[in-house]
Amino acid sequence: MMLFLVVTILTFVLMECVTWLTHKYVMHGFMWYFHEDHHQPRYNHVFERNDVFFIIFAIPSILLFYFGLEGGLNYRFFIGLGILFYGIAYFLIHDVLIHQRFKWFKKTKNKYLVSLRKAHKVHHKHLGKEHGECFGMLWVPLKYFKV
Repeated sequence: MMLFLVVTILTFVLMECVTWLTHKYVMHGFMWYFHEDHHQPRYNHVFERNDVFFIIFAIPSILLFYFGLEGGLNYRFFIGLGILFYGIAYFLIHDVLIHQRFKWFKKTKNKYLVSLRKAHKVHHKHLGKEHGECFGMLWVPLKYFKV
């Protein structure tokens, strides 16, 4: 059972790398059409085209849950669990804390969360798909911890 916990945690950590690569090369690349409205919001809708990425990332997790139950619980289930946990963290950090799509955590003085907001704000200063920076979600470069 300890191995399954390690697989889940390792998957969660590796998802930050997957997110960084996907954000930089896919969202700011050939799938910019879906991500553009996130950088240049024009409408006051509940959903953005950018929300399609939640579905794209959920599909592997769902499939891994399904195949992870074949013949009893196996490692694929726990990889899917790590992806799910990262998706929940991403939603809470990105959509709730940073962009305030839901007004749950309006004010925080936590140094890590404030630094994370700063890094994301720098990412959004670029309205186009070029010249972006800070593509990750949970890892914050040290320079953003400085006041």
